[in-house]
This record gives sequence, C-alpha cells and structure tokens, in this order.
Amino acid sequence: MGGAGFYAMLRGLESGSYAPQSLPSQLLGKAPPAFELPPLAESGLPGVASADLRGGAAPVLVNFWASWCVPCIIEHPQLMRLKADGVTLLGINYKDRPADAAAFLQRRGNPFARLGRDEPGRVAIDWGVYGVPETYLIDRQGKVRWRWPGPVTPEVLAGDLQPLLRRYA
Repeated sequence: MGGAGFYAMLRGLESGSYAPQSLPSQLLGKAPPAFELPPLAESGLPGVASADLRGGAAPVLVNFWASWCVPCIIEHPQLMRLKADGVTLLGINYKDRPADAAAFLQRRGNPFARLGRDEPGRVAIDWGVYGVPETYLIDRQGKVRWRWPGPVTPEVLAGDLQPLLRRYA
C-alpha cells in the first residue's frame, strides 16, 4: 500500500499534478491561533505573540525556521533581502537549541524584528506547520493570506511573495 502511494506521488511529480507546496492550510483567511513565545535571549530581540500580528502599518511575515534545517540556509538570503526592503519578519525558532540558533543568525545575519522560541513545537502544531522552513503572510487585520511550505527561493520571492506584499500593503 505504501509502495503504491509512493509510486503515485512520483508519477504525480513527473506529470506536475503533485505539488508539495499546494498542501492546504486551514488558516488561510483566518487569524492564527493565540500564542505567546519567549524570546531567543541570545538574539537580543523580544519574543513573538499573536498580538504582534494585528494592526500594523503593513503586512508581516512569520517564518518558522531552525539552525539544523538545510532549506533554511537556502532561503536565508531572501529573508535578508526582505528585511532590507523594509518588510517586517517575525521569526519562530522551531525545536532548536538556543546557542545553535544564535550562532546561525550571527553567521548569516538576523532578518527578524522579533524572534520567539518554540522548543516543544506546540505553536508550530497549532499553526499546522508541516516542517521548516514555512512562511506565512499576515495582513494588517491579522489574517493569514499566504503560506509557503519550504524555502523562499528567489523565484518564490519574485513570483509569489512580492506581488502579495504589494497587494496587502
């Protein structure tokens, strides 16, 4: 049974009918669940809470990431570019050791305005995160407008995210 499912997935990837990025999110069009995360103390930034997602002057991005995540390294330059462009990024460090997360940011730069620690992974579960990295666009009213499971690549940034940031600005 498992082998048949795997074969069907491979055939779908080949034909283009299976796209892992199209995994549904129950949060689209809704406010994320209430949460409050402590800060990653080594970052010097405040933690993240659901109250930080509403009433801003512009949309915000929430990025679930970890230092042990190879795709997080791939997407990091795009996050730094978004920060340079003035986009507010809120980071949620997922199931990571604080010292490792701090070293990751020290080596590569810190794109986040706020950074919370989700060591047990509870907040990620509540959001329906499949794995890291995963990024959400939250509009000014605090509703989820976009979700991207996987790394934000230059193509995703140009083709999907930047037009949405302009739309919800």
